Amino acid sequence: MEGILDSLYPNFGNEPRNLRLGLASDGMNPFGNLSTNHSSWPVLLMIYNLPPWLCMKRKYIMLCMMITGPRQPENDIDVYLTSLIEDLTKLWEDRVAVWDGNLQQTFRLRAMVFCTINDYPAYVNLSCYSVKGHHACPICEKNTSFFHLKHGKKTVYTRHRRFLKHYHPYR
Repeated sequence: MEGILDSLYPNFGNEPRNLRLGLASDGMNPFGNLSTNHSSWPVLLMIYNLPPWLCMKRKYIMLCMMITGPRQPENDIDVYLTSLIEDLTKLWEDRVAVWDGNLQQTFRLRAMVFCTINDYPAYVNLSCYSVKGHHACPICEKNTSFFHLKHGKKTVYTRHRRFLKHYHPYR
């Protein structure tokens, strides 16, 4: 993935100290009681410049915000994420002067979010993409294979195994 990003954005890729970030968010119930009316949404940033055995360690994961309330933020999550998006935009467009203690010099840091980690309900909230209806697959979109059950009044998604190799046992 880094090679593709580096070729798309050569000014970004030429500086190995620029941050490649992953954003993760999902709702959780901190009290463990499914009937309670409280919701918490941690929003985390992971630094993917690090080696694979380090990038998911607790000390390299940043909790950039915690959205709490009586219910989940749903489509209003963009209101909460506005300040984070502004900060990330500043890091991308304006760059920020940062001290490199190893080289004993200042450099202009850039950052990009190149992936998100979430389940489908959180994906709906974060990207405003609906995973319901006839075009529910975010990859297939208009090529999603479906049919509507006559008596069940439900949409059924078929041919989801078409991406498997022809000799795969599940195909």
